[in-house]
Formats: sequence, structure tokens, C-alpha cells
Amino acid sequence: MKRLLVTGGCGFIGSNFIRYFLKNRSGWGVMNLDKLSYSGNLANTRDYANSSRYEFVRGAIEDKKLVHALMKRAAAVAHFAAETHVDRSIESADEFLRTNILGTASLLESSLACGIKRFVHMSTDEVYGSVAKGFADERARLLPNSPYAASKAAADLLVRSFQETFKHPAMIVRCTNNFGPYQFPEKVIPLFVTNLLAGQTVPLYGNGRNRRDWIFVEDACRAVLLVLEKGRTGEIYNVGAHNEMSNLELTHSILRRFKKGKEMIRYVPDRLGHDLRYALNFNKLRKLGFKPRWSFQKGLEATIRWYQENPAWWRPLKKDKYTVK
Repeated sequence: MKRLLVTGGCGFIGSNFIRYFLKNRSGWGVMNLDKLSYSGNLANTRDYANSSRYEFVRGAIEDKKLVHALMKRAAAVAHFAAETHVDRSIESADEFLRTNILGTASLLESSLACGIKRFVHMSTDEVYGSVAKGFADERARLLPNSPYAASKAAADLLVRSFQETFKHPAMIVRCTNNFGPYQFPEKVIPLFVTNLLAGQTVPLYGNGRNRRDWIFVEDACRAVLLVLEKGRTGEIYNVGAHNEMSNLELTHSILRRFKKGKEMIRYVPDRLGHDLRYALNFNKLRKLGFKPRWSFQKGLEATIRWYQENPAWWRPLKKDKYTVK
């Protein structure tokens, strides 16, 4: 049985990807390498943890000896492991540099040495910086404006350097904002949803005019798998859904589902260096055959329902200044 090495598979997107992959690729097994940082949660994998096709390994992607041992058993790699929360990166960038840059370098070196043929590196639309007009395609300049975005841009450039120097068979996926089940409640949608479920107000940065595109996590997983299997090595693929809206519009969309109004909005000082707008041109991925299946409204309803049905999952996570705002 061929094995896919997934890094960060106990996180939000990684765990959803493994779930989707195991369901749709019966001839493959998955090795999940995750160090179980604050947002890595074994509970995210409970529905497939006992599968004979699944193996969990606790460890850091910076651990070159461990990575090499796993890489020798893998046929392909899907690299999700990363520190991702902008606010935490503003407070301290150290862990972001260590995981996102040095960890990616460790994976690239080992995958090259072990002859891996397909390697997908998960990146973000934030590496392009704020997009005032139009849509950023894969040739747009990298203009990261937060320590998190800078660490991801640096990782992307490392991938490029291995592609150019060693002909490494890596592909980069730059994805817009994900949402869905199992997302750690420091991110805006699960933060707002869990606050409302707890009878609390929702903290909206600044004037709420910052704009984002939103993709349901299952669609993002479909895009990553499409690139892994059919993408051209050495290429970058943007992933979007054309669900662009302001944070204020997003907030009201969530409030309506709770039959609440603007009285539940608590305006808070804006985030430092807060990018106004992210917007991606993902025509290259469309040509590969990708089309989002989830509307924003359908995805939001499914997400809220999941958090309503799983309070035992999220309540223990509401314990620091990023999740109890």
C-alpha cells in the first residue's frame, strides 16, 4: 500500500484533508506527523484514528532524523504543518520562523534525498499582501505584511529554490481563508460562533471593512488533492472561491443565523498591519478541473451546526486571550 505523509494532520485543514483523502483514495494509507502544538488536537482525528490505513506519529517537522525515517516510507507528501495565527505572530515570531521556515527546509531536504515524486506545500494568500484592486495571480509579487505572512513567503521561496536548484517535484498551493468543522476558535468564524453559543458578544476589528474570500474546508481539501495528483511540478496554484465579503458583512451573516443583531458586535482596536483585502485569481486551478462545490451560506450553516453539536470539543479550547476575546 502506498503511503502519503501528511504534516500537521491534527490541525484544522490537515485533519480535514486526511478525512477526505482516506474516504476517497482507498488504495492509500496516511502517515500523520504532528507535534501537537496548542492547535493540534488528537480529537480532530478520532473518527479515523483506528483505521488500518492510518498512522499517527508525534513529532516536529524540524526533527530531521524523524522526518527522514518517515519520508523513506512515503510515496508523496502533503505539507500542512505551520504556525498560522497572525495575532500570535505579532506578539512573538520565533515559533513561526522555526516551524514555517526551518521545518519546511527539513522536509524539502529529506524528500529530495528520499526521491519523493509529488510534494504539495500549503501556503496562503497572505503572502501577496493587501490587494487593492482586481485579483492576485500566481505571478504577483510577494509583499507579506505580518510576521506570519513573511514566514510563509520565506517558506514558499525555499520551495522555489529547491525546485530551481534540484528540480524538486514540489508544488505550492496558496489558499484563501478556510472555514469549517474542527477549526481552532482563535480564528474569526469559530471564535464568533463559539462566543455566541456561550452568550457572549463578538469582537470585530476596527471598522469591519477588511475584506476576505472564504472557502469551505472540504473544497480546499479537494483542491489540494487535485494539485497533488494532477498539478504540474514546479508550479504554484491559487485556491479561491469568490465568496468575498467584508468582515462586517461576515459578522452580520453569522449573527442572522443566531437571530441576533448589531447589539452583539463589540468593536475592538484594529490589528497591527491589518491587510485591507485579499483576492485571488485561481484560473490556473480551474483549468486543472477545480470548481468549488460549497456555497458560503451552505458551508456556514454546516459549520455552525457542527459547533452546536460538539461543545465538548471547543469548550476546553476557550482558555486564552485569543479564544476568549
